[in-house]
This record gives sequence, structure tokens and C-alpha cells, in this order.
Amino acid sequence: MSSITGWLVTHPWTTYIMIYIFLVYVYNKVFRVRRLPILKEALVYLLIGVGAFVLLLFQVDLQLPIVPCLTVAVALMFMVRIRYWVEARQKRKQQ
Repeated sequence: MSSITGWLVTHPWTTYIMIYIFLVYVYNKVFRVRRLPILKEALVYLLIGVGAFVLLLFQVDLQLPIVPCLTVAVALMFMVRIRYWVEARQKRKQQ
């Protein structure tokens, strides 16, 4: 077991919070098209919490690399956002 995986196994609440935050970020940047009514939005975040718990079980019990994979996914999404920002800035500079 690697040191990161071992730490994540010994700190399940921190692992759960990390998984939940990563899932919320991915949902907001990829799947959210428009603002939902408050109860539907609460239901979505509750279901994300349930999904985060299932992924926590995979991380802790099966020792699958859930948190590292989500970290890579969020990092790639962040890099794409930076690239779009740089391209938009260059277009404004050229005009």
C-alpha cells in the first residue's frame, strides 16, 4: 500500500470530504446546464453525497485509487479552463 493510499484509509472523513468536493466540482463544471429549483438542487447534492460514500467504500475497502483519479480529472479540467482563458486573452489582444 502506498503512503497516500494508507493515509486516505486511516482518515476516512477527510477522504470523504475530498471525494465530495471533487464530485461537486465536476458536476458544476461539466453537467450543470442551468440553475435548478432549491429542492431539486438539494436532492442533487444529497445524491452526490451518497455517491461519494460509495466511492469512499471503494477507496477504503477495495483500496482503489479513487481520490488520485479524481485529482487528475480535476487538474485536467483546471488546465483546460486556463487554456480557454489564455486563448480568450490572446483574441482580445489581437483585436
